[in-house]
Amino acid sequence: MISLSERNVKYLPGVGDYRADLMAKDMDVRSCEELLCYFPYKYVDRSHIYNIRDLRSDMPYVQVRGRFTSLKTAGTGRNQRLTAEFTDGTGIIDVVWFKGLQYIRDIISPSEEFILFGKPTVFNGRINLAHPEMEKASKANTVVGTLQPFYNTSEKMKNAGLTSKYLHKIITTLLFNENTIIEETLPQSLLQKYHLMPRGMAMQILHQPTDTSKLEQARFRMKFEELFYVQLNILRSRNISRSQVPGFVFSRVGDIFNTFYKKYIPFEPTNAQKRVVKEIRADMCSGRQMNRLLQGDVGSGKTLVALMAMLLAVDNGFQACIMAPTEILATQHYESIKSMLSDMPLRVELLTGSTKKKQRTSILANLAEGAINIIVGTHALIEENVAFKNIGLAVIDEQHRFGVAQRAKLWNKNTTPPHVLVMTATPIPRTLAMTIYGDLDVSVIDELPPGRKPVQTEHYFHNSRNSLNRFLRGEIQKGRQVYVVYPLIEESERMDYKNLVEGFEYMKSAFPEYNVCMVHGKMKSAEKEEAMQSFVKGEAQIMVATTVIEVGVNVPNASVMVIESAERFGLSQLHQLRGRVGRGAEQSYCILMTGHKLGDDTTKRMEVMVRTTDGFEISEADLRLRGPGSMEGTQQSGMPFALKIANLAKDAKLVQYTRDVAEEVLRSDSLLQSPENAVMMQQLIRLTRQQANWSLIS
Repeated sequence: MISLSERNVKYLPGVGDYRADLMAKDMDVRSCEELLCYFPYKYVDRSHIYNIRDLRSDMPYVQVRGRFTSLKTAGTGRNQRLTAEFTDGTGIIDVVWFKGLQYIRDIISPSEEFILFGKPTVFNGRINLAHPEMEKASKANTVVGTLQPFYNTSEKMKNAGLTSKYLHKIITTLLFNENTIIEETLPQSLLQKYHLMPRGMAMQILHQPTDTSKLEQARFRMKFEELFYVQLNILRSRNISRSQVPGFVFSRVGDIFNTFYKKYIPFEPTNAQKRVVKEIRADMCSGRQMNRLLQGDVGSGKTLVALMAMLLAVDNGFQACIMAPTEILATQHYESIKSMLSDMPLRVELLTGSTKKKQRTSILANLAEGAINIIVGTHALIEENVAFKNIGLAVIDEQHRFGVAQRAKLWNKNTTPPHVLVMTATPIPRTLAMTIYGDLDVSVIDELPPGRKPVQTEHYFHNSRNSLNRFLRGEIQKGRQVYVVYPLIEESERMDYKNLVEGFEYMKSAFPEYNVCMVHGKMKSAEKEEAMQSFVKGEAQIMVATTVIEVGVNVPNASVMVIESAERFGLSQLHQLRGRVGRGAEQSYCILMTGHKLGDDTTKRMEVMVRTTDGFEISEADLRLRGPGSMEGTQQSGMPFALKIANLAKDAKLVQYTRDVAEEVLRSDSLLQSPENAVMMQQLIRLTRQQANWSLIS
């Protein structure tokens, strides 16, 4: 018998080629297995019949039982509509239809009772139902009196007859067909130990529930399965990597590291930095390749930790590199590292897309010969003509900005892959860290260097511009500098650019006694660098910019960050921008400027930013508000396979629970090779096939 994963949905009764194509495009469903895993997004209780006199417009959905007392046609041509009065003896409501009018005329009979289901609204002072679901009470189907599932559908699907109701029909027909065999994906031992419902039963209940208790058990079973296999895949891959991928052994802490630590380190490392360096050192002595994620808020000292790790590589006869996503950030790292190593006999170079040809040729030759100890760069480092003599450590900053394939090119720069340290100043919620970066060991710098004061954040509305200007003038008079950041979003780039230029002109007119510079991504590199340097040197007191300054600008004298149209930024980006100030010993401020009309989510974002400077608390709030799919990094790093029912934001406890279960399974069978674990190995193989399943029978 052909398995569900190999059966194409187009062969289901009433589907065909056109609807199957729509299901593939709009639902990402091609096989019968994928159709059964297309779960409802909500359920509506159809067990209650309301009295019409009790209906209110704020009710979500209602079900009423009664008779039609009138039916009228209004309008002409395409604007024609049907209106009817409907009563159950306790009151009267209006019902209106704009489509399928002849069908409605044919079935409505004053002598018959009907059950209507829809969303109540108020029109002309009376409760109104527009296009309700409608059935004769004598022939009411089994949905009535149960929980009715609702499936996500697009307009194209609805126009092709692929409504939520139709999807439910073809799914349940498939589910209860005697030829449909739903294979179990978990071993009996796990089902019994963790009190999990069988998969077939869970599927049936999810698509045709009869009570909420059983529905919750079915949901738990399918969520458990999804998250368990995500964790099992990640942890098994990590086991394979650790057993099969050797790493260079950095056994020495030599003169270079010790000299730097004793004589040239710019400040005493925090306890968190010392702890992380020890964790990195242990990895690089282990004989296996290090794959470590370093998390730390803006200004927590990740660059210093990365430099100390690179010095360990150099002490052991290897080269090291640090790759950043933008020239601004790469240049910042280069200047910072060069400054810290200025009196040491080490060669540090910068390679970016703007490096002149003659200089590039020299750098590439010296890199291949081993004359360069540390190289800092952008994507230019992964070009094919870039060769190292012996790279031992690759550091990747703001790693979510790089695709997996891009990062992999660095690993291939040596016959034995170098140790890998990936860094992010965007704190990652624990649930995401365990899923997206679950194959990495995680280090966290959770202390700021001594003397730093938390940035004070305020939310201003646009009509507070005069008081804001007085505050900014006061800060500049103290000798401080100010950032003013405007959004630049591709969808409205022209309008954003106009706003940026207008903002620049406004600041010049509002502060004629001060120098105002402007920086944005469309400027030529030389112009941008000149404007940046005028701000860095203190020649300009105000910088008007786009988010090009989100990372890589370090001006300790800048004490105010004004974020215009703050409602257009996500929490993580607001937090990154705020991190551009507060780098000196003086009190710094972040001003969030918005209009008065804000949605609930935007209001919550502003409240979170004002309340806390804790990056991890902010990242958890961001996950709750926006969901995992829209957070930076989730698309490029990628889940091993898509989640159909689980939600990383809402199911955080279950993520940890399933990780613990997966770890327990792998403790006794690290590569899933035992016969009792064969069912799990088979499911992993099925899941890790790409979304396009070319084995579909057609």
